[in-house]
Amino acid sequence: MGVLMSKKQQVEKVQKCSAVVSAFQAGIKDRTAKQAEADAGDGEDDAKTSASPDEKNTEEVRPEETDNDAGPSTSQEASAPVRDECKVNQEAWSRLRDGKGVEPEDLDKSHQLTPPAFVRPKRESDDDQPIEVDLENKEQPPRDEMCDVCEVWTADDLYPCRICTRMFHDGCLRELGYLRAEALQEMRDTAHTVTGWSCYYCDNVNLLLTEEEMYSLMETFKQCKIIPESCLVSDELLQYRHFVSKQQFDKDLSDEQEEEVLAQFAALDPEKKGHIEWSDFLYFESLAVLRKFRTENSLVRLLTAKERDKARTVFQGLATDKDGAITRAECRQAQQSWFHKLKDPQSCNVSISHVGPICESSPASSGSERSKTDENRPLTWADFLRESAIYILAARPNSSAMHIRMPL
Repeated sequence: MGVLMSKKQQVEKVQKCSAVVSAFQAGIKDRTAKQAEADAGDGEDDAKTSASPDEKNTEEVRPEETDNDAGPSTSQEASAPVRDECKVNQEAWSRLRDGKGVEPEDLDKSHQLTPPAFVRPKRESDDDQPIEVDLENKEQPPRDEMCDVCEVWTADDLYPCRICTRMFHDGCLRELGYLRAEALQEMRDTAHTVTGWSCYYCDNVNLLLTEEEMYSLMETFKQCKIIPESCLVSDELLQYRHFVSKQQFDKDLSDEQEEEVLAQFAALDPEKKGHIEWSDFLYFESLAVLRKFRTENSLVRLLTAKERDKARTVFQGLATDKDGAITRAECRQAQQSWFHKLKDPQSCNVSISHVGPICESSPASSGSERSKTDENRPLTWADFLRESAIYILAARPNSSAMHIRMPL
């Protein structure tokens, strides 16, 4: 999975440095103003030069009080906002010293909450090698204690991601601009439920692609004149699928395949808006690229500890025999149930039988050719995890659209 540099450490440094600089500047201005007032008082009454320091300080305050009674001066009006800012900074530092930190609403979001820079992953030399995942020992990773954006702990105000261990304030996500009002409300409603919510790191499965994989996908988009960040209607999706079929198999889509594309469009448009969102289209194509260029072992390495724990629970619920294996039919049932629990049942039912990349070599397209013997062939925990990895990854997005063709 890609590394996401959220710059949260820089946010904290900028916050602290800004407070120190502002407090320092405010202190200098206050001392300069007091010195000017003291000099003016000394010039008006030379007899006061022989007074004691305590008396001098007392007399310096009196002209200021007199001036206040007469009306505020220009310098005093200018220094008022500075004093207020200094007070705010002092209160912020007081909270930091007490271990409470600065509350999210007190942050200057326009300067300090910088959107993170996404860095795409690079495949390692052992990426295709098998990885051992123990069935019996659950990993149960602990959640982070602080918001991933502002690094402030506020207990019940934090919302967890169901895929990774990160926690977020809804206000921080709103200021970052990643979630609209309806998405924020969905997060508040589902983050603490069994269904859960995926953070913007995990929701975007396109971030799993390497630079090379993404370049190849974008070149295909350009050749098909697909405009990024735009919605697609059914005719545009059909045109795109015709181009891909011509490019990969040197032939046009058949009538049956065109029907499958339209069914795919319906599954990507569960709300029947008449178009599919760019993010749903991009996620679907990204998963198709992963399934085409990555091995099953490589896909298993992309799973998080929470996802592996969930897969353990599903497998153990099916493997009731002592041999610790399940059939292929049970495996497909488990893959479908993964989406039934997270997605809208109606959109899931449509996608199970139709939706998916038009690829003759894909596992889904060859499902009808499997024999009954193959259906009853036992699958071990390692086999189940390898075959289910792509479907587990496809269940990450919060969207109700189905981004992958389910096994028949």
